[in-house]
Amino acid sequence: MVKSITYIKRASQVVTVKGGSKEPKRGQAMSDIGIIENGSVIIEGGTITFVGSDVEAEQYISTIDGKVSTIDASGKVLTPGLIDPHTHLVFAGSREKELEMRLNGAKYIDILKAGGGILQTTTSTREASEEQLIEESLKRLNRFLQYGVTTVESKSGYGLTLEDELKQLRATKRLNEQHPIDLVSTFMGAHAIPVDYKENPDEFVRLVIEEMIPKVAEENLAEFCDVFCEEGVFTIEQSERILEAGKNFGLKPKIHADEIVQFGGAELAAKVGAVSADHLLQASTEGIKQMAESGVIAVLLPGTAFFLMEKPADARKMIESGVPVALSTDRNPGSSPTESLPFVMNLACLTMKMTPAEVLTACTINAAHAIGRADQIGSIEVGKKADLVLFDAPNYQTLQYNYAVNLVDTVLKSGKVIVEGGILQNVPVSTI
Repeated sequence: MVKSITYIKRASQVVTVKGGSKEPKRGQAMSDIGIIENGSVIIEGGTITFVGSDVEAEQYISTIDGKVSTIDASGKVLTPGLIDPHTHLVFAGSREKELEMRLNGAKYIDILKAGGGILQTTTSTREASEEQLIEESLKRLNRFLQYGVTTVESKSGYGLTLEDELKQLRATKRLNEQHPIDLVSTFMGAHAIPVDYKENPDEFVRLVIEEMIPKVAEENLAEFCDVFCEEGVFTIEQSERILEAGKNFGLKPKIHADEIVQFGGAELAAKVGAVSADHLLQASTEGIKQMAESGVIAVLLPGTAFFLMEKPADARKMIESGVPVALSTDRNPGSSPTESLPFVMNLACLTMKMTPAEVLTACTINAAHAIGRADQIGSIEVGKKADLVLFDAPNYQTLQYNYAVNLVDTVLKSGKVIVEGGILQNVPVSTI
């Protein structure tokens, strides 16, 4: 059998982000992105087998046999495929009226308490079939691809009943099987307290712990368990019980923490050994310190703060405190309706004062750690999966200088070109 080889040559820069596969990058290491000027990458069977200079690549390619497909990357920047470690991808319906409500002074938590927000999406998602959820989510995944995203974490949490949570997670599983993007699944039955349990939230917590988590684990529908630990949603005590129950069933803990008020979520993340704590707009100094000591990754969502017109998380404080930082769109129907991770990267620079190098680290190797995939993806290194993006830019700084512009030219998933010239290639647009 003739070996299939892809040869990406003459990139103006290959941004490898190497050196963080065992541990996420922290502090100054987040700025070390391993740039190779005038570099090339060679792929065999979907795996990276060479990374180096153009001269070295020419020597290497002459020593191997096979059918070579060449991509001329002249004038372009090659990076690892972007990774989004926090989304609420699978849902039905829309909440565009909430923008007007917020512009007129309504707060996110007030909309939720009035039965809007997450609860409105829950109603729409419960009414939708599994097939409808897949159909709507495919469109979102294809937009993610066009923005250079090759791996996405997807949370449940818009069902809030056993069957509807399972429906969301089963839809995620099928999407992972059907679409080029890899989906990493998180169970988040504790996303909001349903109206039926408003007067007895502990009974809903019992339902999550005793009925939902065991069934999710039995069907192997998720790797992580998440909870919205926030004033007016789930208390610290309830959140800890849920996350510990998830751990007992092999679900690694994540937590929505300190988004709206300083609530102690960052401290809880450290206490339970969470893989990540996400949002963190109001995280305390002590919470940040404990996260750094425990190795909890901060997944920051500047697009959500931007859309809710709130002050973003203090990324500089976290980085300087030694917390590894990742970035995400938080793609959801209410507080961050976007698939543009590149725009979120722009916002990280412009609103949180992260540098372009730190931003690339946050959306590649650190994001990979936040979903347990750093041994496979997140950097351009020999032996890793060939998930790669070519940007139509002469250097990596240009990616953040040209804000709100999609510079993605080519996307490769496991070595296969799935976006070329910004246009999708052979990806599903419908299941019907």
